[in-house]
Amino acid sequence: MANNDKPHRFSLSETRFMKFMGGKNLLFGLIMLILIGVAIFIFDKVSYIFQPFIIIFNTIAAPVILGLILFYLLDPVIRFMERYNIPRLWGIIILFCFVAAVIALVVNLLIPVISDQIKSFAHNFPRYTDKFNELVTQVSSWSNLPGVSNFYTQIQDQLDKIAKKVPGMVSSFFDDFGTKIMSIIDTVVNIGVVIVTTPFVLFFFLKDGHRFKENATKAIPPKYRKDFHEIIESMSMQVGSYIQGQMIVSFCIGVLLFIGYSIIGLDYSLVLACIAAVTSVVPYLGPTIAISPAIIMALITSPIMLIKLIVVWTAVQFIEGHFISPNVMGKTLKIHPLTIIFVLLCAGNLLGIVGVILAIPGYAVIKVLVMHLFGMYKRRYNRYYGQDSGPYEVADEEWADNPNNEIK
Repeated sequence: MANNDKPHRFSLSETRFMKFMGGKNLLFGLIMLILIGVAIFIFDKVSYIFQPFIIIFNTIAAPVILGLILFYLLDPVIRFMERYNIPRLWGIIILFCFVAAVIALVVNLLIPVISDQIKSFAHNFPRYTDKFNELVTQVSSWSNLPGVSNFYTQIQDQLDKIAKKVPGMVSSFFDDFGTKIMSIIDTVVNIGVVIVTTPFVLFFFLKDGHRFKENATKAIPPKYRKDFHEIIESMSMQVGSYIQGQMIVSFCIGVLLFIGYSIIGLDYSLVLACIAAVTSVVPYLGPTIAISPAIIMALITSPIMLIKLIVVWTAVQFIEGHFISPNVMGKTLKIHPLTIIFVLLCAGNLLGIVGVILAIPGYAVIKVLVMHLFGMYKRRYNRYYGQDSGPYEVADEEWADNPNNEIK
């Protein structure tokens, strides 16, 4: 039989579209996805086998996450000392001693003040309760006004329902009081373990963390090392810039609010400013939580104090939004505010408060990976379809100038 009479065999790699999709690699990838799905299904049926691994992960997750956060905050300081020929180990020791001294100083200076303010609040709590009742009485006097009566009636109904549920809630709480006490003790012990182990984890992160990228890159096949290195570097830069910037912004907000609260004479200004600084770590949602206790305190004090509080809060938010965040955070993350809100809401529903805290760094990591994969897709498209309707614009000038280069 002549060569041109041989039966034609279909090949995945013959058409341009199949080449673009990966050719035979596409079939291999689909088979791998099916096998991964079957493996997940089987493992789900015997999930109890992995319970010890889940316990181990939950045990080490908290100190590792805290260690990474502190690593990104303190590693620039270690690098700065290395520029002046200070060995990394000695730099870490000096930094640990300095941080311990700062913590001791803050505890000695701030804890007594905060303690006094908390004691003062407990002492004046009955007076605040009376003022709150007076405020409720004033509000109730407005209940006959058009448009207010229905709203006031709804509030009263909700309060009555809550009051009826309180005895049952108290009874159910004390019925299982022993179990709850053990749960509280277990939580306290876990927090203590995290506090004790985090400095050790941080020490080794600072000492040997830079070797992780080198060793991890060596474990990757040589063909993919360049891509892997770029992804790791970009992820590290994004997460580090966010953590460092957000901590600086939160500290500045706390200082500005403390100054503003002190000027207007708001009670417990230090405690309220500390609450605002801590909650401001979460973007957009944090400030809303931060101002709530200050509003309550201002309402209890006087209507004039509430107006002063609004002025202070507006001024602080203006300074933070126009001067602090643009200069500290810059354009590193390049995430739209609406995207941040959606990410925070979804992460909060999935993982609670932990998800809210880790949502933006996690999104930044995923965004780096997706953007890198999208860049590879654009280059591959330029290779197979760039001559038809024009190529994608890519950041790498080598690929922009020569779209027919091989793709890794």
